[in-house]
Amino acid sequence: MTVTGFSFIRNAVKYDFPIVESLKSILPLVDKLVVAVGAGEDSTRELVAAIDPNKIIIIDTVWNESLKHGGRVLADETNKAFAAITWQSDWCIYIQGDEVLHEQYHTPLKESMLRWKNDERVEGLLFDFVHFYGSYQLVGSSSKWYRDEIRIIRNNKDIFSYEDAQGFRKKPNEKLRVKPANAAMFHYGWVREPLAMQAKWNNSGGLWNGDEWTKEMNEKNAGPFQYDQTQVLKKFTGTQPAVMQERIAKANWSFDYEPAKANLPLKERFKNFVAFITGGRRPFDYKNYKL
Repeated sequence: MTVTGFSFIRNAVKYDFPIVESLKSILPLVDKLVVAVGAGEDSTRELVAAIDPNKIIIIDTVWNESLKHGGRVLADETNKAFAAITWQSDWCIYIQGDEVLHEQYHTPLKESMLRWKNDERVEGLLFDFVHFYGSYQLVGSSSKWYRDEIRIIRNNKDIFSYEDAQGFRKKPNEKLRVKPANAAMFHYGWVREPLAMQAKWNNSGGLWNGDEWTKEMNEKNAGPFQYDQTQVLKKFTGTQPAVMQERIAKANWSFDYEPAKANLPLKERFKNFVAFITGGRRPFDYKNYKL
């Protein structure tokens, strides 16, 4: 079985993305790792190239500025990396620059890929998601945070990154048929030192709303990011990936979350109640796949 990883990144240093930790977290699973590195303003390319020259293949890209609405440029960059994967690969593991795979899932993922390798009906593997917010000890627990998404796909070039690169579909616009990966992806997009978080938020918003939005936000929001007390969060009770330990040890801010201030709308309470009595199924949650 041959497995290739793929990802994309730009300005990881400037906006404090854990790209080194992200890519290292899937290296033990892949034979090669294709990374589309966009032309940027910092040393991201050198950072990525130094991780593992024997496995990592960099393709240099220029982001399409006309796609800076609805996050479409992120899907475009994802597709560039996927297109560079050769036909020899059976499976392709996708990871974004603020996602990290815990090493405890390496063995289950290998087993899942081997199990479904020759079953062409299975087009992808579905991961659970753990979304950290404001702190490495707090995770989102409302339906605002997507609960699962596809992160391993078959090496079929009819598959493409969908909309803002959250997941995948197949031409012309079909949901993929997937099996559970029996693994979780840790998402750190909303946990940074507050000044870095604000800079990242200002820039990221422009990927959905254009450069004028970014310019306006930079002028309005020059200070530290104010983490939202009304978020519905819970304590993280698991262990962090080994590759994240050094970064977590250097965390120099605190988010004093007060659960009493959380805003849990009636609809969320209903969803949680249904999930409780059905063993986890939540009505109306977004599902970009066919299980």
